[in-house]
Amino acid sequence: MDTFMRVALNVREIVRKDPVLVVAVVLALCSCAAVPPDAAYAEYVDLRTIGMLFSLMTIMCGLSRLGVFRIACRHLLRAVRGPRRLALSLTLLAFFSSMLITNDVALVTFVPFALLALRTLNSPRHACFTVVMMTIAANLGSMLTPVGNPQNLYLYSISHMRIGEFVLLMLPYAAASLALLVGAIALFGKIPERTQTSATRGAKPDDNEHADEIPQLATDADDPAPSPLRALPWATLFVLALLSVAHILPYQAIVVATIAVALIADRRALAHVDYALLVTFIAFFVFVGNVGRIEMVSAALAQLIDGHELAVSVIASQVLSNVPAAILLSGFTSNFAALVVGTNLGGLGTLIASMASLISYKQVALVLPREKGRYFMLFTVWNVAFLAILAAFALILG
Repeated sequence: MDTFMRVALNVREIVRKDPVLVVAVVLALCSCAAVPPDAAYAEYVDLRTIGMLFSLMTIMCGLSRLGVFRIACRHLLRAVRGPRRLALSLTLLAFFSSMLITNDVALVTFVPFALLALRTLNSPRHACFTVVMMTIAANLGSMLTPVGNPQNLYLYSISHMRIGEFVLLMLPYAAASLALLVGAIALFGKIPERTQTSATRGAKPDDNEHADEIPQLATDADDPAPSPLRALPWATLFVLALLSVAHILPYQAIVVATIAVALIADRRALAHVDYALLVTFIAFFVFVGNVGRIEMVSAALAQLIDGHELAVSVIASQVLSNVPAAILLSGFTSNFAALVVGTNLGGLGTLIASMASLISYKQVALVLPREKGRYFMLFTVWNVAFLAILAAFALILG
């Protein structure tokens, strides 16, 4: 009985911690019942996507563990004064950094520091608003590059787009997103009068930007910069990975080099890789591969998606999250450009539309537990607003 209870608790914990993984595995197993395993299964998994995703996650773990991103954030906060400028700086940091270090890493790294800096402003609404803007920024900034998020890496790989073609496809949306973010912070990023701290209360009513409210997160002695020699292997590996993404170097060589560098420089980086995401990818590959072999289901899905790729991918992302939606829908259409746009815009909306958004929510729940409801409301309102505007923009662009 005790063993059964322990197993049940472990299963419950897995479901709670990673429901998308559980759904993916269940769907894969169900599809295996309909299409028994055979030699064709070997063709389901996109090994290039899995290999590059593993390599990039390992590299980001290595650099994060050295404190490279944390120290960059600290230096930024030292240079910023005033609530609105702080919100704008943190949002822009998430937006531009996510293009290279991925939306997940940007939020994992910078949101905790943001909450620490924002705490002294004594405005929970402003803190929630800023983290919402950072989350939207990370999800939208990451859409510009193939390495910005997992679904981009996958769709870029299977579509055989050139990197310049991919960037030009997403550039109008990234530019529009940046303008929306800056406009939102300019209009709504000011702390309300009634919640201003004593230091900001004496400022002009229309400008509390010059108050020195940003705390020192750490001194150089407490948080020294990593040795360049320790960061160099990871930085070099990252450049090589980008060359592989651009199809200049073989991905197999990057995977081998990544494992070698990790074993020599920091073995724990391998332990911090999100293997659940890799398994989720593989499970969805199996599910999509099997469904594609069920003629009646495959034909129905293809008919549903045909000509409506953008709308369907946005809607599917709200329920499945944009990474599974990209994998699922890619098996039934060749209009990959619409899928790229749809799954990136589809990362807005619900809290699970982009799994990276859950990172911010969990951080807010940990640091400001009483503000979870406020954060969820602000998150939903702003995400729906951004999604509506960018979806309309997509219709205009055609």
